Amino acid sequence: MKYTKEYMLSKVDHTLLKPEATWPQIQTLCDEAIANHCASVCINTCYVKQAVEYMAGRVPVCCVVGFPLGAMDTRSKAFEAKTAVENGASEVDMVINIGWLKNKQYDDVRADIAAVKAAVGDKVLKVIIETCLLTDEEKIKMCDIVPEAGADFIKTSTGFSTGGATFHDVELFAEHVKGRCKIKAAGGISTVEDIEKFLDLGADRLGTSRAVKLLTTGESGSGY
Repeated sequence: MKYTKEYMLSKVDHTLLKPEATWPQIQTLCDEAIANHCASVCINTCYVKQAVEYMAGRVPVCCVVGFPLGAMDTRSKAFEAKTAVENGASEVDMVINIGWLKNKQYDDVRADIAAVKAAVGDKVLKVIIETCLLTDEEKIKMCDIVPEAGADFIKTSTGFSTGGATFHDVELFAEHVKGRCKIKAAGGISTVEDIEKFLDLGADRLGTSRAVKLLTTGESGSGY
């Protein structure tokens, strides 16, 4: 392997976003993240407070906002993000308003992200642009809008649409973001080779439910 297991796991947001996820499953996710020194656990907001209390500072808690469609109004997204941070979330992954982007309402898309960033303050904000629904032109446009709005990461995918992260998209991000924000690849990362390639191309964070099993047992697991 090109990277150590420890290094790769340190880049992983260990993820469970299924709507049927139970607290015992979230607890197991947290235990695995602690044991493997993952970057965070990424969960839905209903479990944030409970997970933060359980983790007791051992691993950051990340949550999703405006998920998975991104089509709710900006005030609702900002309120959801503010509540998550008040409940102890260290990182927030939001979904853009994809329809606004396709309408070329660029100022509205930028303001939507900026409002959520204002709500989270100094906490990390990652912006999911759902690359599988976008043209390359739209992806490149978001490489400007995301850092202009003050976000910390541009992220490929929710894992709940028609496709996940691709090497092409992460390479495109790296070329056009030009270091103004970091890159997160998420959705469909299913092999150790995938992990290594995304890191090679410039991803600083990986959203996946599979990486812990892949890197500790060799099993692929299933899901996001």
